[in-house]
Amino acid sequence: MKVLVVGSGIAGASAAYYLAKQNIEVVIADKEHPGKATSAGAGIVCPWGPSERGKDWYELAKRGAAFYPSLIADLQQEGETEFGYRKTGALYISSIREELDRIQNELESNKKEAPEVGEISRLNNQGARKLFPPLNGTDEAVFVSGGARVDGRLLQKALLRAAQKNGAELISGEAVLLREGNRITGGSVNGEAILADAVLAAAGAWAPALLEPLGIPLKVEPQRGQIAHIKLPGEDTADWPVVIPESTHYMLAFDDSRVVAGATRETGSGFDYRKTAGGIHEVLSEALKVAPGLSAGVLEDVRIGFRPMGPDALPLLGEVKPYKGLVLATGLGPSGLAMGPYIGKLAADIATGKPVDIDLELCNPLR
Repeated sequence: MKVLVVGSGIAGASAAYYLAKQNIEVVIADKEHPGKATSAGAGIVCPWGPSERGKDWYELAKRGAAFYPSLIADLQQEGETEFGYRKTGALYISSIREELDRIQNELESNKKEAPEVGEISRLNNQGARKLFPPLNGTDEAVFVSGGARVDGRLLQKALLRAAQKNGAELISGEAVLLREGNRITGGSVNGEAILADAVLAAAGAWAPALLEPLGIPLKVEPQRGQIAHIKLPGEDTADWPVVIPESTHYMLAFDDSRVVAGATRETGSGFDYRKTAGGIHEVLSEALKVAPGLSAGVLEDVRIGFRPMGPDALPLLGEVKPYKGLVLATGLGPSGLAMGPYIGKLAADIATGKPVDIDLELCNPLR
């Protein structure tokens, strides 16, 4: 069997690896558009707290979190050591004790069916600042030991290297789908036809353009996210936990004395690849409100990514009817790094005809 994977973001890279691992012939094609969400993203794997995204999203996100240990074990067996994932724990912070009570109760309830949550503990301000020193002097926290962070770039590169070690071929170029009647027969990349038994479309926010020639109006829109990378020279930030405030913003730290603060959610942005004064102001203002100790840090970089936003919180995953031989995996929105590797593995199973343990109708690509 041969599969053409279009898009090498986190879902596409995961799919390609798990396909190649089964000795399936895999070709990965990627245009490397500026603003690829995976390349810009820094992910939080901690889905167990309160969320407005609904029960179906939570079930997928919970499985996505539970999938990470086996993914990392697989990559380590491939000889990969730099994959950007670490279980550092997470701090849910607030100045309102009743809100922290609500968060703790939700976490305790979810832990009954999700042991990945780990230990849950209540921290006063001093205890929270001991774990994440730049925090302000008022907020208290609920700490979850199972929370983790992901560097999207490093994980994607590790997955692609592992896929290539197992025989996958990576091509830089834009793919155009090929078809005969209602069967997708492969794609044309840089003018060369690549025939395949199945095409797995994981093109993120660019998926609508890929499927448009087939007459498929895919409900996916790009949402610009601007994310700040702040350097703290001399600080050992490797074990600092993820910080989840009472907003859509967040902070997480990496091994190289770097804290990432994100992110804007600019709906209707199109593919406008610009760092804007308003976006940078929003990200830094929210970060410094929660962690004023970051104010002396060096603004090292501002990255831009276009999240593929679907019609709701769930991904667009499954076979694209009425066509045969075409599987779609996109629409992950802000959950790309949290559940992307798991969604990629599911997409690989669908492309090879294996059964999956979720209700695919909930993720119908054409809904």
